[in-house]
Amino acid sequence: MSKQIKAVSLISGGLDSLLSTKLMLEQGIHVEGINFFTGFCVEGHTHAIRKQKSDKQKRNNALWVAEQLGIKLHIIDVIEEYRDVLLNPKHGYGKNMNPCLDCKSFMVKKAKQWAEENDFDFIITGEVIGQRPMSQRKDTMPVVQAESGADDLLLRPLCAQHLPETKAEHEGWVDREKLLGFSGRTRKPQMALAKKYGFKDYATPAGGCCFLTDKQYSDKLVDMWQARGSREYQLDDLMMLKVGRHIRPNNRFKLIVAREEGEVKFLEGYRNQYFNLYPVSCNGPLALIDGEPTQDDLHLAARVLARYSQGREDDSVDVEINLNNGVMQKLSVAPFKNDEIDKSWLV
Repeated sequence: MSKQIKAVSLISGGLDSLLSTKLMLEQGIHVEGINFFTGFCVEGHTHAIRKQKSDKQKRNNALWVAEQLGIKLHIIDVIEEYRDVLLNPKHGYGKNMNPCLDCKSFMVKKAKQWAEENDFDFIITGEVIGQRPMSQRKDTMPVVQAESGADDLLLRPLCAQHLPETKAEHEGWVDREKLLGFSGRTRKPQMALAKKYGFKDYATPAGGCCFLTDKQYSDKLVDMWQARGSREYQLDDLMMLKVGRHIRPNNRFKLIVAREEGEVKFLEGYRNQYFNLYPVSCNGPLALIDGEPTQDDLHLAARVLARYSQGREDDSVDVEINLNNGVMQKLSVAPFKNDEIDKSWLV
């Protein structure tokens, strides 16, 4: 009997990886998915924090893709290994703090290692020429192959017609004529193919799968590093950057104010690690303080919090502050008005 050919597919949760994997399954290839968790992924439990769009089921799109395809998905934690990719990218950053080219090479390299350890024959990605300005150009795609060590083991089914043949094609494992020639930034061909296959409710095309491509998140990350004087970070730091309204009145402290009920519940889990404050004379959000505030800073923080409480129009709001060492303070403060909060404080 002939050997069953096996491929590992990088599953981001987006439409491209869904379709590229489907194309391989149609050619009789045994495919299993792999999803690398860097700490900056949009996928994961962060979708479930906020209560917005509560009428829509919360889900991890990578797991959803695997379910639609009926394949096994391996989720692998690479947070520690990914630090060097983020902090020292050989090819630099994109528009924000996204080291996309180094990131793609890193993930393909990890997939190659996994494939070798598990006796898989080649690697699939959902890349399309011209779709991403940094990592998916015709001149950078060979860079990923070379720096990852994958070389001709890497197959990109959606744009293969524009690229040299790979081992999977040379060996006759896949039929090149059934591979595609997509290119450019438009997602219309992918959406048409999804309709043909009957895929519905997939993640928004071009939505992105990494917070580092988001300007607001990148700004918060850089602000955190500058305030601490170090580019070190822990997973809790990365999670906190995804939640709440971040306000830094000075370099001594930052206030993280919950925006709705789901974020309040999330931040409550960190109350023992941070100074925290909340209004007691009216309803309002929980806020955490990151840094080393002075007494004057605590008073200022209480006024900011009062601005976002239901007592924002009152003359004063009572705010309770927990200093995490058993010491509680209660302040009665005048809420800031809209024009009194300096826009430069908003991170």
